[in-house]
Amino acid sequence: QVQLVESGGGLVQAGGSLRLSCAASGSDFSINRMGWYRQAPGKQRELVAFITPGGSTNYANSVKGRFTISRDNAKNTVYLQMNSLKPEDTAVYFCNARPPWVSAGSGSWGQGTQVTVSS
Repeated sequence: QVQLVESGGGLVQAGGSLRLSCAASGSDFSINRMGWYRQAPGKQRELVAFITPGGSTNYANSVKGRFTISRDNAKNTVYLQMNSLKPEDTAVYFCNARPPWVSAGSGSWGQGTQVTVSS
């Protein structure tokens, strides 16, 4: 199983940028589909973006054109570059690692990192 540690969250003004990182250890990072999810207060956890082992990406409509997910298999790290941030992006952001044999929503999770966007 993969252990995940997120970093890079913080407080930023609307229109600003942040880059989240998720460092993985303990298993073969490269075989995992890596995803970023977020959960705002009182709301369900939602998928923000994911990247497959082959590098294909997918984004939630709410972040398309503003967020970019990438991975560095040599560093066992996945990133989420967040630009043009909006107050509605405020949430705890979680990293997820899902190997091919595990169903959606399962796999390994990090502890989360808080992102707060002020208006």
